[in-house]
Amino acid sequence: MQQTAISYEYERIADIKRLKFIAESLAKAIPAGGNILDVGCGNGVISRHLGQFGYNVLGIDISDKTIAVAKSKNKLPNVRFDVISAEDLIAQGKQFDAVICSEVLEHLDQPSILLETLYKSLKDEGTLVVTVPNGKGPREVFVTKPMLAARKSPGMQRFLNGLKKMLGYKGTTVQSQADNLDHVQFFSQTDLKKLADANKFEIIKFSKTNFVEDVFPFSLLTKRIKALQTLDCQIAEVLPYGMTGGFNTLWKKKL
Repeated sequence: MQQTAISYEYERIADIKRLKFIAESLAKAIPAGGNILDVGCGNGVISRHLGQFGYNVLGIDISDKTIAVAKSKNKLPNVRFDVISAEDLIAQGKQFDAVICSEVLEHLDQPSILLETLYKSLKDEGTLVVTVPNGKGPREVFVTKPMLAARKSPGMQRFLNGLKKMLGYKGTTVQSQADNLDHVQFFSQTDLKKLADANKFEIIKFSKTNFVEDVFPFSLLTKRIKALQTLDCQIAEVLPYGMTGGFNTLWKKKL
């Protein structure tokens, strides 16, 4: 099933590591040419990547802006995109061999509502891939939470935005064009296990991402030197799970 010369739209090593985790996990879990749902697909990077392996991929998002970008970049006939909620899609009675929920749950006030829908969308023997930031990891503690707190002070926010621009941080993401990318959930490994259990899933595999690559001032160097990004990901592998920047996980339905 796997083709040669697989390309990556991501440039960050941690993002490529996440793509490899997803693709390698699905290669072991679902049939060739299987049907995959990419929920909250954003600009469609993951959908297009999986399409290179011959899967039939449907990427969905509720943002017209992101889906427009996803469609404009897509050249694969086995990958398509639609502006539709997971709930509306499941109402049509569709089920999938695998569902991807990558960097989505942290943005939801009530993630259980989506997980209940994903349970229905997944075949009984199917695989759910969930990736989220570690809510107690370096990036969330030293970057995300302080930036959210700074929003309460317009003056501080203007100062930080100006500083980021001066240092070359664009404030955009290759994954999504959505207007609001704020994190409202901060999951520890235990939190994620409890969330899965409460929604009739079992997490069968945890994997780590990076360490301090995207934490200022380390990020000044790592965003310019790929070898440091690779080293940072390698360091994460030997540290406790509580110190990783994020979790790549595989879930199965409890029947």
